[in-house]
Amino acid sequence: MNETTTTGSRIRPAFRALALATALTATAFTVPPLALAATAQDETVTLTIRHVNRDGAAASAYATHVAGISGPGQDVEENIHDPSGTVTLRLPKGRYLLDSEVYPLRKGAGTDWLVQPRLDLDHDTTVTVDARTTSPVDARPPEAGAEPRHAMSFVEVRHEGRTRSTNLMSSAAGLRVAHLGPDAEPGSVTATFDGYWIGEKADYALGYRFTSGRSLTGFVRRPAPGDLATLKARAADREGAGGFGSAAIQPSDGTTVSLTTELARSGTATFHVTPERGTWDLSYTTPGTPDAPPNLYQAPELPARAGETRTHTFDNAVLGPALDETSGARPAGVRDGDRLAFDAPLLADGDGHIPSDPVYRSAATTLHRDGVLVGTHWGAPGRASFTAAEADRARYRLTATATHGTGTHAGRTTAVWSFDSAATTSPTALPLSVVRFAPPLALDGTAPAGAELRVPVTVQGPAVGEGLRSLRVRVSVDGGATWTDAPVTGGAVTVRNPAPGGTVSFRAALTDTEGNTLDQTLGHAYRTR
Repeated sequence: MNETTTTGSRIRPAFRALALATALTATAFTVPPLALAATAQDETVTLTIRHVNRDGAAASAYATHVAGISGPGQDVEENIHDPSGTVTLRLPKGRYLLDSEVYPLRKGAGTDWLVQPRLDLDHDTTVTVDARTTSPVDARPPEAGAEPRHAMSFVEVRHEGRTRSTNLMSSAAGLRVAHLGPDAEPGSVTATFDGYWIGEKADYALGYRFTSGRSLTGFVRRPAPGDLATLKARAADREGAGGFGSAAIQPSDGTTVSLTTELARSGTATFHVTPERGTWDLSYTTPGTPDAPPNLYQAPELPARAGETRTHTFDNAVLGPALDETSGARPAGVRDGDRLAFDAPLLADGDGHIPSDPVYRSAATTLHRDGVLVGTHWGAPGRASFTAAEADRARYRLTATATHGTGTHAGRTTAVWSFDSAATTSPTALPLSVVRFAPPLALDGTAPAGAELRVPVTVQGPAVGEGLRSLRVRVSVDGGATWTDAPVTGGAVTVRNPAPGGTVSFRAALTDTEGNTLDQTLGHAYRTR
């Protein structure tokens, strides 16, 4: 069986000042000899690395890294430097990844990054790292006045079941790169560049991914506005507290960095991104308060299609249960042996984003087995674990409640699941489903009074699609004193909003095809204005 290992990535700043060259020259150090006690002399070779700056002279300001990929030297990792510009060391035979930053001689000249993804050491070898061989990375947005920020360049190499990688953090402008040495096997080298710019009305995230047998020797990308996708983050302000949070964007895949921008509550941040990089992760962090720390919401793996706009609203009503449906997400409930663990978020926002630290006034989660109390956990809405003393199959009832907000219209979320379960020999998902309500609301969590509102209704979990036996939805406009059936037609219910200052509440009763049930109530789900 092949072994796969990945070296921890190094995120290193690309310094662009003469002060660094001076510091490196003044602070000479000697590379310590490798510990080769367990390696026979005839299994090692001499590697000499010569560094040349853009003026053709020996470079003194540089940083070079050598990492073993396969063979006897597969576990070797060396960061090397000598102020003379030439380094000699003995290494076990094998294949290595070498990369070197040669720092600029003049302020603002940009960094040179040279990468050799295939360095086969089977005899004494000399490598010349020559900054004059680099070419510019010229990727820039269509807005002429956009200001460059930071960038991440990344190279990953795969060989004989093992993976090694290296990266460089730099400015989004002024970087020059070059491939060193022979080509590696086709498709074994992945190189990415993620650069960020700040525009007048929007920010830009330009990401590119290349797969071949080589690292990059410069590249040019000048996308037109129609070549980019648009991702928007809207920050709600249900309590009228104001303040500034932040929105961030980054590629979903690979080692990278993000761009974070200040976002007023309420307000909108706009990012233009490249579809070539794949999916993108969008996030929003709320302002912190004396009573609550900042809260993180994430919208991962968002598709990016040229010319299309995708908008995510964070921290708005309706707050309610939601399941994490991203790839690799854990189910909301798991049984392992006699342990039942639940992580069924009760206070996801109106778009289904799950908060990192939900703000609530009170919360409790209770489990019954065949009508007998197993236990109660206070706090952490929808999150608890219990031990079921009996292993045989039984009917369980899980009740989770949470109150949130302030004043007379504070919200209350309740979810009651009933399901059959017995002890398991391995972690097994529990059949927990939820119902989502997504009315179109303003950023203060309100809808127009007296309006007829179409409210989309969706099911998440095992009861999705053909797994659903029945679903009944009821609506209350008097705080839950009375309830009216609201038929689900075309994936939505119709609500007649009450007078200004009123609230709308929802109740859903669900049964899946296996007989598992959910009774869910969202009290004071949204307000009218």
